[in-house]
Amino acid sequence: MLQTFSNAMQQLKAEAKELLKQLIETPSLSREEDHTAKLLEEYLTSKGIPAKRLQNNVWATNKHFDPNLPNVLLNSHHDTVKPNNGYTKDPFKAIEEEGKLYGLGSNDAGGCLVSLIAAFVHLYDQKLPFNLILAATAEEEVSGKNGIALLLEELPTIALAIVGEPTLLDVAVAEKGLMVIDATVTGKAGHAARNEGINALYEALPDLNTLKDYSFKRVSEYLGESKVSATIIQAGSQHNVVPDKCVYTLDVRVTDSYTLQEALDELKGFLKADLQPRSMRLNSSALPKGHRIWEVIHQLSLKCYGSPTLSDQALIPYPSIKIGPGDSARSHTPDEFIHLKEIDQGIDRYVDILNGYADLTN
Repeated sequence: MLQTFSNAMQQLKAEAKELLKQLIETPSLSREEDHTAKLLEEYLTSKGIPAKRLQNNVWATNKHFDPNLPNVLLNSHHDTVKPNNGYTKDPFKAIEEEGKLYGLGSNDAGGCLVSLIAAFVHLYDQKLPFNLILAATAEEEVSGKNGIALLLEELPTIALAIVGEPTLLDVAVAEKGLMVIDATVTGKAGHAARNEGINALYEALPDLNTLKDYSFKRVSEYLGESKVSATIIQAGSQHNVVPDKCVYTLDVRVTDSYTLQEALDELKGFLKADLQPRSMRLNSSALPKGHRIWEVIHQLSLKCYGSPTLSDQALIPYPSIKIGPGDSARSHTPDEFIHLKEIDQGIDRYVDILNGYADLTN
């Protein structure tokens, strides 16, 4: 029996690597993921698993789905960024060298996705004290509205989401949110030669000087301080006209100590500019202290940290953790790769987490 189990798991791990190679060689830039969506549908169907599709999001539920049970979401994405100019290898060719698999999306987040799929397939027909929902989603790299945000409208309430991103198999129990703000300072136009008008550029300087050294009041246990940075400034159209408007852009990385609205209100408290956020969608997150998954994390001696990088976790309004094989430092870099052994380790880690969570939920 143990030998049969071992052989089945080894087969799943081999299939996961082959699936990843196919994903690499099927271009899937954000908002252009239709071909990889089809590939994922076909793989699940080949395993006897009915797959559903909503635009370019592919999802499935476990065999013994019971609407009376809590739901665990397994989510990762199959879109990629555009390859950068630093590649020395073909980004759309799966190249295996010295235990590494090279190719665009291999690390972010193909290795996580195929590992989650393998864990889902492994547990698909088992009777668990919760439902499993697998979601391979689109548009993660652009935080698009037709990715996980769209799919969540079709799904039931989630008790726990496990988001697959490269974390070296450490657990991100908190993640920074993002808010981009357009800040407008108004002056009065005049002729530069006659000392007329109110220069909006100069009116903006006190704001910018204050922002340079500003620290938000509340500090997060895992993420430290929230951070605000002025990144773009625009004013004036002619050299001889005093500008009547200055617009600067703020990049605000918000920890779980703040909601986006709270961070905005704190900035409004001392800035002269009119502040208009472009979006309030990309929220910070933190795993609630009393959630059962904490016990699994401790039982498996998993290292916890706060993640400074955004993922679909920002769009999931339920308790969540972020974990996966690969290294975030390799994401979006030339000649992206993942170690093949990391995929094996990722599958094992996901299965261990889900089995541990099942033991606690029984």
